[in-house]
Amino acid sequence: MNLYEDLKWRGLLKDISSPKIEELLNGGGVTFYIGTDPTGDSLHIGHFSSFLIASRLKKAGHNPILLIGGATGLIGDPKPTAERAMITKEEVARNVEALTSQVKKIFGFQVVNNWDWSKDINFIDYLRDYGKYFSVNYMLDKDIIKRRLEAGITYTEFSYMIMQSLDFLWLYENKGVTMQVAGQDQWGNITAGIDLIRKKTGKEAYGFTVPLITKKDGTKFGKSEGNAIWLDINKTSSYEMYQFFINTEDEMVVDYLKKLTFLSKEEIEELEKIHKVKPELRIAHKKLAEEVITFLHGHDEYLKAVRISESLFSEDVTNLTSEEVISSLKGVPSVNVILDSTIVDMLVDSKIVNSKREAREFVSAGAISINNKKVRDLDYVVDDKDTIEGKVLIIKKGKKNYYLGMI
Repeated sequence: MNLYEDLKWRGLLKDISSPKIEELLNGGGVTFYIGTDPTGDSLHIGHFSSFLIASRLKKAGHNPILLIGGATGLIGDPKPTAERAMITKEEVARNVEALTSQVKKIFGFQVVNNWDWSKDINFIDYLRDYGKYFSVNYMLDKDIIKRRLEAGITYTEFSYMIMQSLDFLWLYENKGVTMQVAGQDQWGNITAGIDLIRKKTGKEAYGFTVPLITKKDGTKFGKSEGNAIWLDINKTSSYEMYQFFINTEDEMVVDYLKKLTFLSKEEIEELEKIHKVKPELRIAHKKLAEEVITFLHGHDEYLKAVRISESLFSEDVTNLTSEEVISSLKGVPSVNVILDSTIVDMLVDSKIVNSKREAREFVSAGAISINNKKVRDLDYVVDDKDTIEGKVLIIKKGKKNYYLGMI
């Protein structure tokens, strides 16, 4: 398959600005850009498939530029339902620095910041040189603006489209950029930039969008949805990312393999066959986790995530470090544990149970585990032998309730 056919097969083409896109993608040599606003200090998995486009096109002979919106980030892209909360200039600057470092490390491409060419444009020049090319009727016809009219939209948000169009124009004139790539929610901004270039220069530019990565129910992955899987290993460990992909909905795993990996059509179709016959083996899920984690953090981190996962669900977690246990159980309730206490007293003192009677019932029923080993003796003393490096231990009550015991 050529590049265009491959992108279509993977479900990575949503909107295209011109039929010529197919010829341009297959021909190579196009300088294009994809960008993000610095609303956080890390990209998340929702950004990943769009940004991975840069690597796919690079492999096909194109020239990517990654844009961090130090200027547009101060304004905020209109959300479908409500105005974004503005973040401080200091926070934007910190996020720009963090994202620039991150995308250079992960993707290795040239990074630009639209603050550099936006900061010196005064208000009069902005209106004369750019604003006059946008009719209000044209802007009102854009989908994102239409959806906000009933709830209300500020002039600041309304102006975002012009700012992003200005970016496309500046990159066209100064970096030879002739194509913009973005998530499907940016289609209106892309076409506005194409129109501005045409009006200002008489030349043609192009763009296409990538479908947003979503769960089975159509909800997207992002920080505002409260389920972000960050690309920064210090915010989402490789183990957490591994668990995320291992627990991916069965109906979505093949779609994610297409959009988040460089596996070939033949490799993915083979994984799909195995998945349909023996989904319980989670072969497709494991391969998805391996490909993404290796791309982002290296193969050693993938192997570490597998080791931690296997150990946490085995009867022996003593080969893990306390740091690995704490990292992997992020989000699990933590309790203070006093050593040299009986199992009954420990459960009560740490407030895992409400009374000694309840503690004795759980222990007698075999429903309490320390480091994945069941404790049935009511007189069992929890001491240093039960800890990992003398710092932590893992307590399980029932089938699903885990607690991180801190010494």
